Amino acid sequence: MSKVNKERGGCVDVFHASLLSNAHFAGEFDFPVIKAEHIIPRNMIPFSQAIKEKDNFHQWVCFYEDDFRFERIWNQPSRYVKILSRFDGVVAPDFSVYYDMPYAMQLWNVFRSRTIGAWLQQQGIKVIPNIRFGDERTFECCCDGISKHSVIAIGSLGCLKVKEYRSLFEKGVKYVTDVLQPEAIIFYGATPNCASKIKKQGVNVITIKPQSFHYRKGVRR
Repeated sequence: MSKVNKERGGCVDVFHASLLSNAHFAGEFDFPVIKAEHIIPRNMIPFSQAIKEKDNFHQWVCFYEDDFRFERIWNQPSRYVKILSRFDGVVAPDFSVYYDMPYAMQLWNVFRSRTIGAWLQQQGIKVIPNIRFGDERTFECCCDGISKHSVIAIGSLGCLKVKEYRSLFEKGVKYVTDVLQPEAIIFYGATPNCASKIKKQGVNVITIKPQSFHYRKGVRR
């Protein structure tokens, strides 16, 4: 059931509450629910390239790039529905969740990803949830609003180079796998060492390499 108050007539929607008017919510922090998707993309294109694409729409749009390249999807989501609907589907936005961010900011960016993902589904667009966690406090909440036994996507760009951060990243992946029991995990970037263990749990692991390493995003050092 929607928890958005529809009686605040005349208010300017600065918090984008209208995006949640038909949403369902889950978890301690009331994250919008993204319904299960079972399609496995073979190709992805970053949002900043997708909005310029003229011919090849047989691919999925992702947001594994610097935030300033796609912040516009949060500010004016309706503007991009027609463009995104041309493609096979969309991986929910990857708003940054850095380990050194205040916890509230980490939660806010997970919430924003869920909000846009759930809203795009309501517009008839196929959506695969993006799983992005920061420090260990976000492991549990990053699973909220995500259906079990579905296809999920995780960006690994920049997360595997430093041993300390690689260990935390793989710990997060293990937690997500145990909780969500996904049908498949799509890693955008490099394949983590824990992939072999994930496969033993019956999870299909797919790695999609970026089209260009100009688009990088990962751990803040």
